[in-house]
Amino acid sequence: MPGIDKLPIEETLEDSPQTRSLLGVFEEDTAAISSYCQQLFQAMQRIYHAQNELSTATHLTSKLLKEYEIQHFPLRGDDEVMSSTLQHFAKVIDELSSCHAVLSTQLADAMVFPITQFKERDLKEILTLKEVFQISSNDHDVAINRYSRLSKRRDNEKVKSEVMEDVYTSRKKQHQTMMHYFTALNTLQYKKKIALLEPLLGYMQAQINFFKLGSENLTQQWEDFLTNIGTSVQNVRQEMDTEVDVMQQTIQDVEQASDLLYMPDPDPSKIPIDRNLTRKAGYLNIRNKTGLVSSTWDRHYFFTQGGNLMSQARGDVAGGLVMDLDNCSVMAVDCEDRRFCFQITSFDGKKVVILQAESRKDCEEWIATVNNISKRIYLSENPEETAARVNQSALEAVTPSPSFHQRHESLRPSMQSRPKSGRTSSQSSVGSEPPGLSSLSLDSLVAPDTPIQFDIISPVMEENSGQAKSSAHGRRTNPFGESGERQSEDCDESILHQLFIVRFLGSMEVRAMDSEDVIYETMRQILAARAIHNIFRMTESHLLVTCDCLKLIDPQTQVTRLRFPLSSVVLCASHQENKRLFGFVLHTAEDRVDSRPVTVCYVFKSNIDGEKICDSVGLAKQIAFHSEVDRKATEKQKELDKAKVKQQEELNKQKEIEKDLEEQSRLIAASSRPNQPAADGQFLVLSNSQSEESDTGEEGNRKGESEA
Repeated sequence: MPGIDKLPIEETLEDSPQTRSLLGVFEEDTAAISSYCQQLFQAMQRIYHAQNELSTATHLTSKLLKEYEIQHFPLRGDDEVMSSTLQHFAKVIDELSSCHAVLSTQLADAMVFPITQFKERDLKEILTLKEVFQISSNDHDVAINRYSRLSKRRDNEKVKSEVMEDVYTSRKKQHQTMMHYFTALNTLQYKKKIALLEPLLGYMQAQINFFKLGSENLTQQWEDFLTNIGTSVQNVRQEMDTEVDVMQQTIQDVEQASDLLYMPDPDPSKIPIDRNLTRKAGYLNIRNKTGLVSSTWDRHYFFTQGGNLMSQARGDVAGGLVMDLDNCSVMAVDCEDRRFCFQITSFDGKKVVILQAESRKDCEEWIATVNNISKRIYLSENPEETAARVNQSALEAVTPSPSFHQRHESLRPSMQSRPKSGRTSSQSSVGSEPPGLSSLSLDSLVAPDTPIQFDIISPVMEENSGQAKSSAHGRRTNPFGESGERQSEDCDESILHQLFIVRFLGSMEVRAMDSEDVIYETMRQILAARAIHNIFRMTESHLLVTCDCLKLIDPQTQVTRLRFPLSSVVLCASHQENKRLFGFVLHTAEDRVDSRPVTVCYVFKSNIDGEKICDSVGLAKQIAFHSEVDRKATEKQKELDKAKVKQQEELNKQKEIEKDLEEQSRLIAASSRPNQPAADGQFLVLSNSQSEESDTGEEGNRKGESEA
């Protein structure tokens, strides 16, 4: 007999759309064989009823022939020959009637009974298992949806345990029902052949037994053929019994091995996380926006195909493209009070997909897989080995060890032999070394033991904290570290306002600040550290570029998280390959510990080209420089004007002093002249007291005038 198609029992737990599609094919085949067997059953019923009718009709014919002698015909005549002939025919027909009765009994036992048993027992069993499977599948979907809606903020352990137990029970029930359903469908492939062959075999054997009464030769011709058919039926039955035993053993093994997988969030210590995957498939919940603030979650089967992320719903023939994963970015996010969510952003930032996994293990494996695919590791000959090697190289790149210095020492001769270049390319993949760092060594850019800060901590705000404390007694300050008056002054006075959406990747202290290579090396180490330590979450902020400073603003609360004075920004550059990466070097004030200047490099990821942000910073510095030049020129002109006014005041004061002196001289001269006669010819004689009072009054007047 040819090979029998079978459903894979080992893939029942995964329950992929491919398995469901194959199950649909078997169900269609079951429906077709059921319809065909129904028609065949009706045909064989007609044969059986016809044979019974033939047997009854033959017996009735024989009876009628026997009653011919007692019939009274008006014109009967001499019918002795006819009567004897009819009696002979009646005897033969009676024997034939007995043979037809035997044939009817054989047809009922060997032809009608097997196909009736197949129709009433086997096909109905398939229908019953199908209904039970549909119910268990629906119960599992309801349990999964309820589990997916578990709140991490209002996490009730009793409810959580009940939901997880419900998921465990429904998943186990679905798995067991599905395995038995697959077993029944696989067994049906054997039974349908038996159900088709056994009735025909019984029919032919009954006919041969019927014809043996009159034709020995015909019987001999059919016996060999029917013997072969009977042997084949026995072989198929033995093969079916063997396969049923194998499938029963497989069910036991799969149930025992899959017990840990029934839990929706298995223990990572028992099932380790594989971070070197380049292909993955499984069910995820995808968020679909239905309005400005409303959204729905749909459960689909997702799988990676090359560098593409595909999805397939139940009932679909094939999967559809969701996103191109080359050069994409992936990170874990908090979304709508759901757990185990992660976000995938396309390389151009135009498409964002938010997905939810069933467990933390599944979420981290999806993030690692997408991260590996985004680096095009899947194009290598051994993708998993390449991913493991890249992750190991990234670990060595950020872990302090003797090999760190040895690797950099080996790179220095090749770097010194290259000509200097203002800007050099940098590899964005984790663990890869930059092709050139001009004439500077890596140790001169970033110290090997320098820690990396992945959270936003502002050294500028630490310096301003002392000022905030000293001014706290004078006026009320904002509890978030910046007053509203200062923020409004910056926004009102600056003529440049440009806002960009950025995500903070990390910062670290650097040694050099006169070359863009320090930014490239900082980007490499921060990206490598994030990949090694599985840090995918990035803080989203709004970067406000003004002529006075750079601000990182919380997009939800509009509170300034970080403020960099523009005069402290000494260098800004973007990555040459991944244009969305950019960074700038900040030269802060003296450190409080060892009283030395601190230079820190901050690295961000934007939704647009980083060159635009760097150009905006450069434009702000140019405007600030010209504003500073204009301010100094204005102050100088004010000082000149003040000097002129002061000189004019001195001249006026000198003139007043000279006038006072002239007036004083005139008064002295007038007082020294002899007394003149009065108009009436008499002299005015003054007493000594009057003379002293007049002298005192004149001196007081002169003193007041001189002071004026």
